[in-house]
Amino acid sequence: MREVAFIKQNKEKWLEFEQAIFGKAKKNPDELASLYIHLVNDLSFAQTYYPKSKAVTYLNHLASITYQKIYKTKREESNRFISFFKTEVPLIVYQYRRYVLYAFILFTVFTAIGVISAINDTTFARLIMGDYYVNMTLENIENGNPVAVYKSGSNWGMWFSITKNNLEVGLKSYFFGIFGGLGTAYILFRNCIMLGSFQYFFMEQGVFWESVRGIWIHGAMEIFAMVIEAAAGLILGASLLFPKTYSRKASLKMGFKNSFKIVLATMPFTIMAGILEGFVTRYSPDMPRFLNIFIILATLALISFYFLIYPFIVHKKTHLKNV
Repeated sequence: MREVAFIKQNKEKWLEFEQAIFGKAKKNPDELASLYIHLVNDLSFAQTYYPKSKAVTYLNHLASITYQKIYKTKREESNRFISFFKTEVPLIVYQYRRYVLYAFILFTVFTAIGVISAINDTTFARLIMGDYYVNMTLENIENGNPVAVYKSGSNWGMWFSITKNNLEVGLKSYFFGIFGGLGTAYILFRNCIMLGSFQYFFMEQGVFWESVRGIWIHGAMEIFAMVIEAAAGLILGASLLFPKTYSRKASLKMGFKNSFKIVLATMPFTIMAGILEGFVTRYSPDMPRFLNIFIILATLALISFYFLIYPFIVHKKTHLKNV
């Protein structure tokens, strides 16, 4: 894109930024933060594509003033963490909401493949999970506790190992998105095949609901976070494959910056899932059924609200205040 076209395309938006920064109508830090995201994206593009342009100086000035207004005091800086989760990430998720949809579609299709494969091949579960795990689970089912595997080891030990593994898998799924999203899709495929065959295995043994009551206490947030991490990986891949009007380098830079923030936002949920798996899931067989169901629905509602509903609320609120 020529510099003149770039300026013409974004001129009106920059004028809005000026009004927000220097105008009489004052905006709170959350509103300014949403504007700041767009402004920095334009600055990154200009620095990459027109490094000696006056547009870089102009945008850098606007970005600096905006930053100072958002973080001008230590108290506001201490709230950066809150602002990140309250405003910044939801707006990014809204911006890339179609990739979240793509990730959920892939999750549904891949999991269905796992279920169908297990239905049509009685040895499929052993192929995916291994003989040792299947035999151990069969023994646990015979002993009346299908999810006894979660009682192995100490609470802290299981929490640490499970959380560490899930964080590593999530980051791997995300960073593999650099291969045009195919790496992310492959890792999601593997996990979904395992999930589908795993759940059907319990159904085949007649203990499906017992397994759900235990596994999904931590699985609701763990699996949901896995899908969101996959969406972030798809965003990373798309920023490389489809740069639109940006240079490929600038597009990748913006895609990485925004998608990695989404991944960071999944980490508290992954850690919470690890805590539940280490400290709560092991007691699921002895819990009242209503408590099992409450924990599953509450954790699912929490992460669903944050990534599927809250972004629309923040976008609508910010849009109305900026009009």
